[in-house]
Amino acid sequence: MAGPVVAARLATMTVRAEIGAPTWPRRAAGFAAAGAMSLYLLVKVVWIALEVLHGTADWVLLNAVTVVMAVAGIGLGLALAQPWGMRLPAWLVVPVVWISGGFLVSMLPYLLVSSLLPAGTPEPAGEPGLPAWETVFIGAGFLGMALALVVGLPLYLRDRWPWAFAGRAGAGARTRWIMVPPAALAVLWTYWAAGGTAGLDPSAPPGAGADARLLLANSALCAMCGVWSLWALGGGRGGGARTPSWPPMALGFVASGSLFAWGAWKLLWLLPPGLYQPAEYRWLALSEHVVAVGAGLAMVVTLVRSTRPPSGDRPADRHRQNRGPRHHAGGGTA
Repeated sequence: MAGPVVAARLATMTVRAEIGAPTWPRRAAGFAAAGAMSLYLLVKVVWIALEVLHGTADWVLLNAVTVVMAVAGIGLGLALAQPWGMRLPAWLVVPVVWISGGFLVSMLPYLLVSSLLPAGTPEPAGEPGLPAWETVFIGAGFLGMALALVVGLPLYLRDRWPWAFAGRAGAGARTRWIMVPPAALAVLWTYWAAGGTAGLDPSAPPGAGADARLLLANSALCAMCGVWSLWALGGGRGGGARTPSWPPMALGFVASGSLFAWGAWKLLWLLPPGLYQPAEYRWLALSEHVVAVGAGLAMVVTLVRSTRPPSGDRPADRHRQNRGPRHHAGGGTA
């Protein structure tokens, strides 16, 4: 039942009215996002070319996936900056915005804190690191895209669907059971970030130490933000009518996208045998990321279903307004 409801909501969200030009902050953020992701795309294209040239094509498939993602990110940046981006169908825009925000915006706390910490463990002897230009391009691509999306996405969403972020939270959305999976993930990741070892595989290669724990803490923070957003939208005590709807909608959108995007990405690495060995037991890692993907989907479905456009903005109402009164042969109207 959720599929048709969500499809109907996305259809309702499609804008048919004439849209003016985007504001200059949105244009600047969109072009900055496209430019930043172009740096990352360049590195990935060079990697694929070198792998094919040297006959070491083991990673071509995964790098090709990241190329497609980078191209989608560039397209998203251009859509944020140009008027035609407001005319794209919602079913195309929402998934790209959701996954992009989940991948990058959710990483800003990690990027900020890690930049203040000492440099991590150096590369082992005989294993050279990335060339300096590649490191700079990848870092600038991720950070630049994330910062640009923080500015550009809210402006785009506000301009296109203002009613989704207006009013107060606590409309009575059924969120109680949907909060359980992200809450469980938040507890698990917080436990590992704090140094817990239950569930970790002793035979796994040593992790990156403080950096790995910081990543876990960042994931736990995203999951907790998702739990809070669901609680607020469900009318939890302390939220509800006193909380504007835009904070839980924005946090829930990013948190659900983070759970889905990073969960799916890690599953992509885990499913091929022998490609990647996680720090936790393999069965636990698979279960963990399947739950994350499912929790992200359930959260975004709840967010979409909780939006209530004004009556005059619904497609059926606009259709009736456009048709106007119908004249019968006898001169009357209906």
